[in-house]
Amino acid sequence: MRVLNQDELQAAEGVLLKHLPKSVQWTSTLTIGAFDACQLHIVEEVSSAKAVSSRRCVLGHVLYLPDSSHLIPAAVDRELESRISPLKLSHVDLVNQISKFRGSKRGFRYLQHLISNFPTYGLTDARGQLLSWILLHDFFGFGFLYTLPEHRRRGYGKAVVSAMAKRLAAEGHSVYTFIDEGNVASYRLFKSLGFIEDPSYRVAWFDFNF
Repeated sequence: MRVLNQDELQAAEGVLLKHLPKSVQWTSTLTIGAFDACQLHIVEEVSSAKAVSSRRCVLGHVLYLPDSSHLIPAAVDRELESRISPLKLSHVDLVNQISKFRGSKRGFRYLQHLISNFPTYGLTDARGQLLSWILLHDFFGFGFLYTLPEHRRRGYGKAVVSAMAKRLAAEGHSVYTFIDEGNVASYRLFKSLGFIEDPSYRVAWFDFNF
């Protein structure tokens, strides 16, 4: 992952302003994500021109590993490592219950799509019960990190994130995540694994026709 400089950001804004008005079905309720928060004025300009309501629903940090040498791997023994494996489609119900998509058929299908087509990791107990997991969004950013409350503070979240970061780095992919500003626990977890942040950059999601 590479953070754009000012000239590159201005060029990106020009592309966004040119294509956003005609690339979206503006009569629908929708959410558009991963904007640079400094592009808020463009979103407001376009939504005003289209006479639709808009609001910023999430503001977050962008954390990333510049390269594999920055990763500080979690301390995982062989027994714990043996319980980390890709998620199965049978896990969709549990992941969906916890996620922000709960109750949404569209969200359920999205999770099915991610588990079927993108790298995932989960940590199970001796009986195969899922305790902690991490998925990738379809843009390859980390997402849906969760550990069941009764199993927290045991390093399980660090273990699955570390496993995913190692895999993506080894395969030559960018290793990054978006974290909501209020999610202090996840922010600290990723920072403890060597992820860094450009403090001048914030990522935002916007709702339209809400």
